Amino acid sequence: MTTEADLLILGAPVWTGDPARPWADAVAVRGGRVAAAGPEREVAALRGPTTRVLAPDGGLVLPGFADAHVHTATGGLELAQCDLHGVEPEAYPATVARYAAERPGAAWVLGGGWVMDAFGTAGPHRSVLDAVVADRPVLLESTDGHSAWVNSRAMELAGVTRATPDPPRGRIERDAAGEPTGALHEAAVALVGDLAPEPGPAEWEAAVERGQAHLHHLGITAWQDAAVEPEMLAAYLALAERGRLTGRAVAALRWDVEAGLAQLPDLVERRRQAEGSGEPQGGAPVNRPGRLRASAVKIFADGVFENRTASMLEPYLDGDGRPTANLGMAMLEAEELARVVTALDGEAFDVHVHAIGDRAVRDTLDAFAAAAAANGRRDARHQIAHLQFVHPDDRPRFRRLGVVANAQPYWSCLDGYMRELTLPFLDPERAGWQYPWASLRRAGAVLAFGSDWTVSTANPLEEIEVAVARLVPGDPDAEPFLPDERVDLPAALAAFTSGSAYALRLEGQTGSITPGKLADLAVLDRDPFDPAAGPLGGVRVLATMVEGEPVHADPSLDLT
Repeated sequence: MTTEADLLILGAPVWTGDPARPWADAVAVRGGRVAAAGPEREVAALRGPTTRVLAPDGGLVLPGFADAHVHTATGGLELAQCDLHGVEPEAYPATVARYAAERPGAAWVLGGGWVMDAFGTAGPHRSVLDAVVADRPVLLESTDGHSAWVNSRAMELAGVTRATPDPPRGRIERDAAGEPTGALHEAAVALVGDLAPEPGPAEWEAAVERGQAHLHHLGITAWQDAAVEPEMLAAYLALAERGRLTGRAVAALRWDVEAGLAQLPDLVERRRQAEGSGEPQGGAPVNRPGRLRASAVKIFADGVFENRTASMLEPYLDGDGRPTANLGMAMLEAEELARVVTALDGEAFDVHVHAIGDRAVRDTLDAFAAAAAANGRRDARHQIAHLQFVHPDDRPRFRRLGVVANAQPYWSCLDGYMRELTLPFLDPERAGWQYPWASLRRAGAVLAFGSDWTVSTANPLEEIEVAVARLVPGDPDAEPFLPDERVDLPAALAAFTSGSAYALRLEGQTGSITPGKLADLAVLDRDPFDPAAGPLGGVRVLATMVEGEPVHADPSLDLT
């Protein structure tokens, strides 16, 4: 058997992510796996006549990032729609008008990415959209995906008037006279959304590939697509069977709160289909091991704080410091959540729960405890995502229950959402319970980072910059937000590599540059451990490799 390497990476330090040996000088890859990581002289000895050599001039080699919570399929779809991400709010009307004018034959104008803090607690108004598009319906989702901005034509088609009641688990924003404003929250989005044209199979396949390419460009080699609908899973399966799924994807199948436990057999069947994917009739499997699994189910326990639907233990304040009667919105009551989680755990699903408010977090931990009591403990990868508010009493429960803290670090700063839509509606004690990454680590929780793209940037280095500094990106002189909850750079990198690999059940294959593991790697243009490297968010990814093969490469690199 040959000892010659297929690929050598020389000339850049290697952060292995292996606590026993965190640093190396070079990496060798053979057969898609790490053959060696160590001193350059020893690694270079594996060079043969056909060995490819990648020799960046400095930078850093590290394990490929794994995004523990992202929306790859819908994010890829949004990239082809009216995209308001990164657009200044004053430019929203012109952007929508331009998009509509370029597509005169489109029956609807669909898109998203507007930020709620641009409009205050009342949200955006339909009249702004009416002024630029009046002839056809417009539906634009907020960047957090929990609200929508629609024009009058869309409301007319949906029959939404002042007499329309709020649907269960949703709210229609209204003005002082009771008229709908054009802002819809949570389940109310479906009043209009259910009328919009659905993407076809080819559109979903293109969306997954578009999202996948975006992630690879940022050094991401694996991800958990949170809230995958049947049509999205079909697209993943089609790409896997054609060998075009180049990353490792866990499809977290979306739980339909209206369908209840009757949907469980269908979820089991969809998981089975994913396990058998990539086996075209009459040919060898092309879906590489670990490239696609549908082993998780995503549940929404509540909404989001900025539209007052996060489920809280104590009432929201009114903005002037006075308590209201509003405790937010539980998408499933505690008893029902426990029944659902127990049933899913009994079918060996990993349960992935969206929980923003402290009551939602507590109810979810109680549900995981109930599942363990009913079914017995197992090697589950149950996880709670977002974790904006975690009561101090609940932080040790993550370790005791084996629940992964699935965190989105980009939000843990004093941005407009925090200053304008959050802090005025909280008492100081509860305000100090937000995004407690360091406290959860000290309590023994496994910390896994994810971006929640397109809610926020998919760039792990920009996410890590906030986790380390707790500062608004691009403003180093800003006030840090709860600085005691900062994590250091090695911990943040681990949360985006080995921690997320654990959440995705990939820790035996990826997450560190360890001999025998798959060679899923990222190469950076600078070493972020070097104080002279500049802001973390400015570091670029030069190459992303899956099993030693480039899925993204900067044109400046010679990979021959």
